[in-house]
Order: sequence, then structure tokens, then C-alpha cells
Amino acid sequence: MPSPWLRMTPPPPPPPPGLGWRMLGPLMTVADAAWLAPSLIVHSVRVLPDRLRRLPETALDVGVSALLLGFRRPVATLSAVLAVTMGPIAAAGAAPLFRTLEPSANAPSREAARSPTRRDADLAARPAPPAPAGFAERLAALDPGFPRPVGIAVMDVGSGWLASWQGDQPFPQQSVSKLWVALTIMDQVDARRLDLDQPVILTDADRSVFNQPVTHLIENGAYETTVRDLLQRALIQSDNAANDKLMALAGGPAAVQAFLASRGMSGIRLAEDERRLQSRIAGLAWSAELSTYGAFEAARARLEPEARAASMQAYVEQPFDGATPAGIVRALAALHRGELLSRTSTDFILQTLGRVTTGPMRLRGGLPPGWRAAHKTGTGQDFRGETFGLNDVGLVTAPDGRTYAVAVLAPQAPKGSPNRLRVFQSVSAALVEQWGGQPLPLPTTPQSDRAD
Repeated sequence: MPSPWLRMTPPPPPPPPGLGWRMLGPLMTVADAAWLAPSLIVHSVRVLPDRLRRLPETALDVGVSALLLGFRRPVATLSAVLAVTMGPIAAAGAAPLFRTLEPSANAPSREAARSPTRRDADLAARPAPPAPAGFAERLAALDPGFPRPVGIAVMDVGSGWLASWQGDQPFPQQSVSKLWVALTIMDQVDARRLDLDQPVILTDADRSVFNQPVTHLIENGAYETTVRDLLQRALIQSDNAANDKLMALAGGPAAVQAFLASRGMSGIRLAEDERRLQSRIAGLAWSAELSTYGAFEAARARLEPEARAASMQAYVEQPFDGATPAGIVRALAALHRGELLSRTSTDFILQTLGRVTTGPMRLRGGLPPGWRAAHKTGTGQDFRGETFGLNDVGLVTAPDGRTYAVAVLAPQAPKGSPNRLRVFQSVSAALVEQWGGQPLPLPTTPQSDRAD
């Protein structure tokens, strides 16, 4: 049993001192000062005449000492004299400069200064001559009658005329959006925030969905490459993982959208990277578990067919990555004219687009010898015998050097249809005829979907 002494309540603390005791200390300090003040004043008055009498002698001593120091330490003495005499003058002269450098309340922050400050006029607001008579009607007649209309636009880069069918309607871009990510990266290369030969490490966390051959090179959890290599993979092979890594390096979808706005590229929208976009289209929410091979497809297969069908239809009706054919060709024309990037970066992008290996039978399938195409394709998910997004956009150059920007966007293309690829080739053929050339004869039998 515990001792009763341990259960005793401790005595209460003493009460705080009253106001009188708290004021006693300050009052004594004031009293001491009042007592000493008269004696200090009397002493100062007594010694003042003597100090004044000795002032010339003191000044002479200081002058002689300074003269002796000048002979012994000339450099130090001169520096001290200049500091004393010129310092105030220099400070007065530099004051306006420091006021200019001083950040004001309205000055942008360091992070804001890194964002694009350039703001070009909307490309769509530029005056342009009318398109050749009847050419827009010719393009409209090429619509193959898919479940949803096809968007078509053609622009003469030199003169600026533009002809289109459904040109101001937004269509799913799919991998066409990789072009805008690449332009944003090259803009940051121009600004020296990134370097083409800058090392980049890919890890298992960077895996995406569908076409991503670069991830096969990840061994022991990492693969080292460069910004240049990722750009080429994203554009030439349409590598989704390369694109997603580049978008992260650029600062995310908001950074890409900010670049588009800074160049007046209206009518083009970017929502998210490929793995999140494709998950959303399918009716899934992206998670790290879906990055392992086959996990995304397995999760998609477990969805109710009707729920997935509703998600796909919602996507084509209001595409998250929507872009208008007219907006795309205006942007391509501005790229070719060198209005978006430096000349070196523009050449890099155009040369890379000229090496694209995807979609060989789309726009390029209708071009005769002597014509060149620098293009970017986009291909969406297949569902119930249809591809939700089949696209090709690019710059087509005639034998005489005249260049045209072309965009063909099919939001819902039936697989196995003879018109699936013919619509792209027909637009190229119509352009060749408009230029004055002889187009290639188009195939009369259905072409394999593998030729996409």
C-alpha cells in the first residue's frame, strides 16, 4: 500500500506580486537617473573650456599622424581617402540603378518569369486570300460517310489560303498531340532550359500504354537516354512512354497549353499524357498497377461493354484532346515559316517528321514521286470493329518547293472499310491535282489495316 505521504497534495504556488512591487524596479531606475544627471551636466560644463582650448593641438596631432601613415602605407592611405571622398558620390549615382533592380509588388515571381511571356496574335485572325474556287467543295465530297464526319483542311503555306471541310470542329487528336509536346520541348531548348543531349533516366514508373518500344530497353529498373532520343522516338515511332516523359520534362499539359497560347495556336487542346488519356477514354482511372505489361488491357477487358461503349462515344463527341483541322494546318504553316521556334529547332522538327515510319499509306499513300511529306499520325483504340481516332497531319511539299499544310481527322473509322485509308490518299490526290500534277491511281480493293 503506498505511503500516505505520497498522496499529499503539493502546496499551492505563491501568489504573484502586486502592481506596487512590479513598479518598484522601474521607479528606482528613474530615481537613479534623476540623481546622477545634475552631476554629469556640471562635469561637462567644467571640462568644456579645456577641451576647446586643446582642439587645435588635437587636430594637428591627427594631421601629422595621417601624413606619416601616408608615407609608410601609400596604397592603403589612398584607398581610404578615395573610399571616404568618392563613396558617397558613387552611392548617390548608383541609387537609381538599385531602385530599378529592386523587385516591385507587381513584378513577376521567379517561377512566373520561367513561363512563356511571348504572346503572339491568334493565327486564325490573320487575313488570308480566298481558297481556289471549288476546292473546299472538292474536299467535302471526299468525306467517306463514316459514322461521324471526317475533318479535312488544306492550307497553302506561302499564300495563306485555306480550304476545309468541318474545319472548325474539334476532333480527337490521339498521337497527333505528340507534335505539340515536341514543339514545347524545343522551345525550352531555345530558351536553354533544356538541352537536346541532356541525359534522361527512364524507370519502371515511366511505363505507359500500347506502343512504347523504349520501355523494352529498361533493365534493372532504369535506362539512360537523352532528350534528343526521346523526341525522335515520340515523333518517328509514336512512342507513348517517350512522349509522356517529354511532357513531364516540359512541365506537364499546362506547360504545353501555355506554349500553344503564346504562339497564337488556337483550336488545339491538350488534356493529359498518353497513359492517362487512354485510360480515361476506355473508362478507367490510371494507376501505377496498370503500367505492367498486359495490365491495362486486362483491366479494360473487365469493363462492362456498354459502359465502355458509352465512354468511347463521349470521347468522340467531346474529345479531351480535341483540335480543329483548321487550327492544326495554321500551326503547321507557322512552324514551316519559322514563326514558332528558332531556325535550328524548326529544322530539327521538320527533319524528324520527314522520317516518320507510322501511317505510310495515309497521306503519303496518295503522293506521286517527287512529292515529300513531313507528317505525324494518330491512331486511337479499337472497339466493336471501329477505330476511335484515325488521323494524319503534316506538311506536303510539291516538286517545285511549294508547301501545303494538310490535316485529315477521322473520329470513327470502320476497320476493313475500303475507304478507311482512301480518304487520306484522296485528299493528297486532290491536292496534287490542284497544284497541277497527275495524281496516283487509288487502289480499288480494301487495304490491310496493317498499312495504317
